[in-house]
Amino acid sequence: MASTSPTGSTPWAALRPRQGGVSARGIAAVLVTVVLWASAFVGIRAIGPNFSPGSLTLGRLAVAAVVLGALVLPQLTKSKVLPRGREWWPIFGYGVMWFGGYNVALNAAEHLLDAGTAALLINVNPILVAVMAGFVLKEGFPRWLLIGSLVAFGGVALIALGSGAGSGAGSGERSTADVGGVLLCLLAAVLAAVSVIIQKPVLRKIPAAQATWFGIMVGAVCCLPFTGQLASELQAAPLSATLGLVYLGVFPTAIAFTTWAYALSLIEAGKLAATTYLVPGTTILISWLLLSEIPSAWGLVGGVVCLVGVGLTRRRSRAVVRP
Repeated sequence: MASTSPTGSTPWAALRPRQGGVSARGIAAVLVTVVLWASAFVGIRAIGPNFSPGSLTLGRLAVAAVVLGALVLPQLTKSKVLPRGREWWPIFGYGVMWFGGYNVALNAAEHLLDAGTAALLINVNPILVAVMAGFVLKEGFPRWLLIGSLVAFGGVALIALGSGAGSGAGSGERSTADVGGVLLCLLAAVLAAVSVIIQKPVLRKIPAAQATWFGIMVGAVCCLPFTGQLASELQAAPLSATLGLVYLGVFPTAIAFTTWAYALSLIEAGKLAATTYLVPGTTILISWLLLSEIPSAWGLVGGVVCLVGVGLTRRRSRAVVRP
């Protein structure tokens, strides 16, 4: 298992291979996940005007189910090994919360917030994962995690303050919409964090691709009520939006969630979650290049504060409290 470096200065410190540590494949999986998840925020924002939150989620999951199913189904047919009995419950859990609820909440939030701000707000998720991993998975609960968490939540508060003030001063409707976007992002972050904790034990028994595909299928079934909406919106959407939907299904979903699950099978949940703090900065860069979107000054300051909090959570404590 990987360990933090003496300085603990970057999220990658927990992933540097040492004797018995994480392989280069594990690090490559994290890199792929970070870049593709960052691109997802921009993709959702770009095609959002053409799809409602539920139909976008269903379309994305449907594409991912077909693409990943082409890889997983032959393996299942050959091995004939499936989860049994209670082993399905955690799969249902993260399928509903992460692949279903998280995506719907995030899609709805990006109707109200720019991609970079949404990514910064979701950035609270790794702290939640680290806290829950300390309690539930017994990965330890360093005191610097508490300090860093408070600082990071302060950053989220700054982002929320900036959104509430709104760039369109004097517009109460705009302010309310922005606050709604903030709350939706925080809901998505909570759903994702709980899902990571639930998924970690599953990966001890089920390969990453299969665990991901099962979750995608569960999420897709939950979103079936949006089928009619998706069909009508696909007919009205331009080709570029449809291609964007396919991109979201193939790359940030089928590929990135699988590389995430693979990395999670190798790395402690709290340490792996810290690497996703690189997503917001990558998102802002892609969003600026493709959509000409830049978060507000408050959002940028809040994002920096969040990252400072992250740095504090990665500091090594002399004593670790085991719950």
